[in-house]
Parts: sequence; C-alpha cells; structure tokens
Amino acid sequence: MKKYAIVCPTSMGVRITPDDRQPVQMANRFTLYSTSAETNVLNVAASLGLPVKCLTAFVEGSPIASFIKSQLRARGIAFEGPEITPDGPWGVRHQFNIADSGFGARGARVYNDRAGEVGRLLCEEFYDLERLFGSEGVEILHLSGLIAALSPSTAQLCVAMARTAAKYGTKVSFDLNFRASFWKGRETELRAAFHEIASLADILIGNEEDFQLALGIEGPEAGGTGLQGKIDGFKGLMDRVAAAYPHASVYATTLREVVDANTNLWGAILRAVDGWHIVRPRPISVLDRIGGGDGSVGGMLYGILRAWEPEKWVQFGWATGALACTLLTDYAAPVDEAQVWAIYDGNARVVR
Repeated sequence: MKKYAIVCPTSMGVRITPDDRQPVQMANRFTLYSTSAETNVLNVAASLGLPVKCLTAFVEGSPIASFIKSQLRARGIAFEGPEITPDGPWGVRHQFNIADSGFGARGARVYNDRAGEVGRLLCEEFYDLERLFGSEGVEILHLSGLIAALSPSTAQLCVAMARTAAKYGTKVSFDLNFRASFWKGRETELRAAFHEIASLADILIGNEEDFQLALGIEGPEAGGTGLQGKIDGFKGLMDRVAAAYPHASVYATTLREVVDANTNLWGAILRAVDGWHIVRPRPISVLDRIGGGDGSVGGMLYGILRAWEPEKWVQFGWATGALACTLLTDYAAPVDEAQVWAIYDGNARVVR
C-alpha cells in the first residue's frame, strides 16, 4: 500500500485579503491566509481523509514560515523541505500575494510580491525521490506549471519528479498553468521541460491558452456559435492535445464565464478513455474566485483516487471548484463527500 495519495512540489506563501470584499487601496483591515496553488489542490483529498504531502522550502527562523507550517498541519497536509538561511533583510522570504475578492461590476485584483521567493530555490537535491516514490509510494504526483516555470532549478525538479514517478508506476498529473511573465526570455528551456512532463503525464489539465502557449497546440477552431460552439471548439483542442501527448488517459479543462464578481457560469470538460464527460456551465455564486480551478482539479483527482467512473470525476471536480468559490481561503475544504454532491445537485438546504 502506498503511503501518500497525492504529493506535489510547491512554493508556500501567504495571501493578504481585505475584509468585507473591499479593494486593496481602500482597505485598512486584512486577513492573512497561508496558500499555494498546489496545496489548494491537495486540500480536497486532505479534508476527506486521504494522506497527502507537499515538498517545499522554508525560511529559517521566520514567523511567516511558522505560520505556514501551523496552517499546513491544521489542514492535514504533511510537508518536507529544508530551512533556508534568510541572509538578512534582503535575502530569501516567503512570497506575499495581496488580493481582494471584487464585488459586482468591480473584478478582483491580485498583486504578487515574489521578490526573493524562497520557493525559487527548490531543487532535486533537497529531496530523496527514490525513497518517496520507491520505498514510501505515491498514488498521484501533481505538478503545476507555476512551479515548473519558477526557476531553472524548479523546472529540473519537476522533470526529475515526473521521471521518478513514472519509473515507479505513480500517476502523473500536470496542470499547465501558463504564466507569460514566468516564461519571458526562457521559452526554449521551458518548452522542453513542459514537453517532457506532458509526455509522461497520465492526466493533463489546462485551458486554451495553456495548451497553445505552453505546448504549442493549435487553439480552438472558429465554428459554431454560443455555448455548444465553445464546447465543440474545446473538444477539438483536446483531441489535438491527445494526439500530441497520447500517453495521458485524462484531459481536462474548466469553463468559466464571468457575469460579475459575484456570479460566474461554471462548467467543465473531461476526455477519458470511455469518451467525453461534460458539465455544461451553470450559474454559481462567488464569494472569492481565486482557487476555483485548483479546487476543481483537487476534486477530480479525488474521484480518480476513489476509482469512481470518469463521469463522477468531472462532476465532483465541478462541485469542489464551486465550493472553493464560496470561501476566502483559496482552497476547498469539504466536510464530507455528501456536501460536495449536494452542491453538484443544486441542493443548498440546511443539513441538521
């Protein structure tokens, strides 16, 4: 039996969010959260009782590092990583993300302060990958393009993790998460790393921009109008991804249309070995949209780990993504599976 359900590398930081959905420049009260895109994904499985772990690094002696560790413990997420000496006030630190939630016609704004980010130092030498994947065992390795593109050493780490996972029969999940600012001046290096990881991946996740800009896949073709035309365009895109990267057996994306900051149309598409599974976009209420995509990935991976039918993977993932949008924490924390299925069914009745 494998020790961990999901493992991921990540750069941990904190998010500062204005209270009462106020914009950053007008707020004077903020709430601090510990977060990362990758641990957002882990949180669904952790909340529902599965063992998960993140590989990261911490700033030695930092109270922010202590806060992050306490939050990970409270969330049921194991962690491993070195303590890096900060080297004074201009040395390494945990990144800060300052983000409001938006309201109505005012969309959310995110301001990233990543100078000196300790996570950029993550490298293969920090971790015993043979022990992790060979001796302890991992069901799914989840990789994010955010970490793969953070620095040359993080790209090498993600490639090494994918290779080692594949050697020991661990499924590899890869969410492309393309960010143009990370890729600037590094296109050749990162295209090669992303191509190798995608070639080893069993589960490929991304939106149209991700697949086009990270992997060079031709985007959705102009065709029919309306929602069905958009779905057909995405299906064509994902067929081309599958032709280019045939090792994977699951290809997935979310669909989002913003009505306003409080209401989105939320949907999902999954291509599995048994065909297409689609949740057509429908309205969801949004308290804070950040982390909705991560929550969706976390729910889908949970369904895969539970060996459900693929139709349930996309349904559960749709609902955990919708759940994340009702929270200020960036991550979905379902109390049980029934809560998630109630969201999918549109049942918001009180449970006593």
